[in-house]
Amino acid sequence: MIGYGIDDGRLLACLVVFLCTIPLFGYRVAAIERQPLTRMVAWGFVSVCVLFVERMSVAEPQGTRMLLIIVALLWSMKAVVYTESLQYGNQSLTFGQWLCFCVGWFGMRSELFNRLPSNQLADWRQYCGRGLIRLALGAVFIGVAWALTHSGTEPNVAITPWKLWFSTACLLTGLSLFFHFGIFNLVAGMWRFFGVKCLALFRAPLLSESLSDFWGYRWNRAFSEMTAIAVFRPLRQHGKRAGQSSVVATAGAFLFSGLLHELAISVPVQAGFGLPMLYFAIQAIGMTIEKRATFLTSKLIGRAWSAAWVLIPVPILFHKPFLAGCVWPLVGM
Repeated sequence: MIGYGIDDGRLLACLVVFLCTIPLFGYRVAAIERQPLTRMVAWGFVSVCVLFVERMSVAEPQGTRMLLIIVALLWSMKAVVYTESLQYGNQSLTFGQWLCFCVGWFGMRSELFNRLPSNQLADWRQYCGRGLIRLALGAVFIGVAWALTHSGTEPNVAITPWKLWFSTACLLTGLSLFFHFGIFNLVAGMWRFFGVKCLALFRAPLLSESLSDFWGYRWNRAFSEMTAIAVFRPLRQHGKRAGQSSVVATAGAFLFSGLLHELAISVPVQAGFGLPMLYFAIQAIGMTIEKRATFLTSKLIGRAWSAAWVLIPVPILFHKPFLAGCVWPLVGM
């Protein structure tokens, strides 16, 4: 089944109820004070939540499956990062603060919510303003994609390849502007109104001067925070004992990134397995080369370098089964 919707209303209602229990149990997982038991239970909790949602939603439309799996993954991973945060001495959250962090924010730094509520931050309006502008711009791109797929095309006649390519590029750009740069900034502005020092999760990625700059600081800070807290830092500690802290931690971080994108992209459509993992393997290769590169001597070269590594293999990441099952249906394709 392709697209979005509800095939079995009662099953979907049960899944929604299950998702609502994830923050409740996640808070209790972090309360376990024995290491390494806490870490093991937290990761086991993630596995059970994602596997249960994936198996129970297997007959639902592919877009709906994607959303359910992403929510299960996002909320259950909050238990992992909160557990790690407590192990590094950060202050524990009240249950209300935890719910705000777990359900109400896309980032992975739980310590930001320690002082909620607090005095509002003066720049909350700027965040909301930027969010509204980019949300509107994203809607324009999505509208262009919709127009391209519906104008000048007879019923039951396949869209031309150039229209398909251009409309897909517009649609992916529009969705990113709408959600990543629009909704996410609005939510950050809301929390800054309540005194939480949430920052933009996507920070001018077009200005990236290296792959390290792109993946570490500019593109999806929530993901890089999660990887750093839940994977890189624990593996680096383990690697120090093995004498290969940086190699072990970096390899583990990219492997983890590929796995999560497999869950969000390939698993919902049950096709294209291995391609998202390949994409992040390519990024790891690029960063390895970059560490030894001597030709990144200017901002222009650095930006061209990072853009090439990120954009050229994008069709590997967003493979055709995913586009057909979860992206193209948004504009009626």
